[in-house]
Amino acid sequence: MGDRWHVEVDRGVCIGSAQCVHHAPGAFRLDSGRQSRPLEAEADANEKILAAAEGCPVEAVVITLLGSGEPVFPPEE
Repeated sequence: MGDRWHVEVDRGVCIGSAQCVHHAPGAFRLDSGRQSRPLEAEADANEKILAAAEGCPVEAVVITLLGSGEPVFPPEE
């Protein structure tokens, strides 16, 4: 892919399902409150992080392109 992403979790939306950790264990973890957090706010674009965002049942994982802020996931409607 070649792009760099900004990855965040909307903690007001996260329900702690851990689907992000399941899909991308090297990129996300659950904290002591069972809320997801990215291990790094910036990451190279990759399929595992995208699968983690797509697998979140409440779309709490937000991915944007670094620099432009263009949404990667969830896509603009």
